[in-house]
Amino acid sequence: MSDTAAVAAVLVSTTVDSEAAAVAIATEVVTDRLAACVQVIGPMTSVYRWQGQVEQAREWACQMKTTTARLDLLTTRLRRLHPYQVPEILVVPILTADPAYLSWLADSVAPEA
Repeated sequence: MSDTAAVAAVLVSTTVDSEAAAVAIATEVVTDRLAACVQVIGPMTSVYRWQGQVEQAREWACQMKTTTARLDLLTTRLRRLHPYQVPEILVVPILTADPAYLSWLADSVAPEA
């Protein structure tokens, strides 16, 4: 990709209840070119409010990098794969990054011809 300034990239974050679920999501979205890379982080403890109660759970985080062009497909896939009734899907714009990294990211998620 020659014009890295044109690459609009985002970080998509979600959490799941097991390492196996996190790795399965990561593998599928990278294999299908919906994300260039996914870091699976955990275990960690999450404290949250659910159905009027304060809950605590062991979770794993998935941090996915993709382009805005692939974002809708990625979030649709996450909703299908996610084990939670209400999945956390947070999207944060990447305002700046190394041009070589952005080029790699865009190439990694580009649909195969």
